[in-house]
Amino acid sequence: MKIKSDLKTYLLILAAGIFAGCTGSSEKEETPEAVTSTPAATATQSDSAYQVERGDSLWGISGKAEVYANPYQWPLIYKKNSAKINDADLIYPGQVFDIDNNPSSSEVSAAVNHAKTRGSWSIGVVEASDEVYLAR
Repeated sequence: MKIKSDLKTYLLILAAGIFAGCTGSSEKEETPEAVTSTPAATATQSDSAYQVERGDSLWGISGKAEVYANPYQWPLIYKKNSAKINDADLIYPGQVFDIDNNPSSSEVSAAVNHAKTRGSWSIGVVEASDEVYLAR
């Protein structure tokens, strides 16, 4: 199952990072440049994960203090996880979403603008405005 595979991959990366931090002083220390240049390190430094619970919506997740504390920023989650989300109005318990902890101000502005101007929606249908937003 893809969700379990993604979660396992995330946990392995997290465990590797913790283990690397626990090595003895005889180990060669990596420079900050070396750590941030690897894709796995970048993903764990600037992203966090959120597991969808029953009753969650992108709006509700985005509004949580530990995520963005602003429900209008839900398109950030949608765009970051577009490969996992077929319809922004339809997410499922157990899905694990990557959360960008450091979106740029232009990304936040575009997300809030999309949330405020999206228009009508239907469950199970990808809205044309969502497709335009994802293509940016």
